[in-house]
Amino acid sequence: MADSYTEVTSQSYSGRIGTSIKGILFGIVIIPVTMIVLWLNEGRAVTTSNSLKEGAATVVEVAADRVDPANDKKLVHVTGEAKAEGPLVDTVYGVSVPALRLVRTETIYQWVESQKSETKQKVGGGEETIVTYTYEKKWVDNPVQSSEFKTPVGHTNEGKLIAGTKLMNAEKVTLGAFNVPENFVKQMGSPIKSALTDGDLARLPADHRQGTKIEDGAFFFGANPKEPKIGDVRVSYEVVKPGVFSVLAAQNGQTFEPYQTNAGDTIDIIQDGAVSAAAMFKTAARENSVITWVVRLLGFLFMAFGFMAVMRPLSVVGSVVPLVGNVIGMGTGLISFVLAATLSFLVIALAWIVVRPLLGIVLLALAIGGLIYTRRLAASSRVKPALA
Repeated sequence: MADSYTEVTSQSYSGRIGTSIKGILFGIVIIPVTMIVLWLNEGRAVTTSNSLKEGAATVVEVAADRVDPANDKKLVHVTGEAKAEGPLVDTVYGVSVPALRLVRTETIYQWVESQKSETKQKVGGGEETIVTYTYEKKWVDNPVQSSEFKTPVGHTNEGKLIAGTKLMNAEKVTLGAFNVPENFVKQMGSPIKSALTDGDLARLPADHRQGTKIEDGAFFFGANPKEPKIGDVRVSYEVVKPGVFSVLAAQNGQTFEPYQTNAGDTIDIIQDGAVSAAAMFKTAARENSVITWVVRLLGFLFMAFGFMAVMRPLSVVGSVVPLVGNVIGMGTGLISFVLAATLSFLVIALAWIVVRPLLGIVLLALAIGGLIYTRRLAASSRVKPALA
């Protein structure tokens, strides 16, 4: 059951002004950095898109049951049964599973601290912050240093992991007549839970067997799995089983390697099941689009935060009267988002105008429109107080 501790701190008006001025440095740094990231992201997106188009136009369909030397160094698409030579064995716990990949996950039961803060402005420009620290017992990947808690008393952690989390790959994997290199095996499949049994418990090494139990398909090291104590450890497994996989890569003798395109990217794609080359390229193109838009959104948001940091002193100065500070804050926030959107469009437009002039010109027009709107918005915010 969770418990909590609340702390109230205050910051003076002069202290807030000093902090906001320091924040300007963050804005000055983050804005150009974000612009560079957005520019590079567009270049990456174009390179990946062109590489996928090049690959789709040159890929060769090959059978998995034989290796044709004529296809050496070519981009090939092959579908076949992936198998490992012998089971994968975790020597620490004696677990043996027929698998391409084996993931051992260890977790430990610990106190975990989380915090939530609420800030209130006070008349005169000061600020009061209420921080609530909450403590809960949870299964976590690594021991937690309770000495660093705000209130360590009553939330002391102890214990350590036994061997830690580990990813294991089969040393020899074949796909039909082809050998699959280790860097490709690491990409194969999504691990699924592999429940441990009493047989696995019986095969535990002697130094781990005493007092160990099976709980929900995992080893439990502790007194009572229904009521875990601080320091108890749980060990579970996930596997990628042998099965049908599809590969897009360069044929290199009897194995595979990433295919280097003239456009700049390499192609080495592996998917579960029998998937056509066209479908694999389509999925890769969709993933490229998603990554591009995620970076664009994050770039826009960081740029907006940068502008807000630069303009933060304005709202702090006006916060002698909290309502006035809030109004100024909303105004500078709106201007920050418009500026960030405008500059984001501008960077993207300039990056695309070289490869796709029409789209680049449209984006550039939107960016210019955003600049005009921002100027009018800023002008109107200056005129309103005068009229009042």
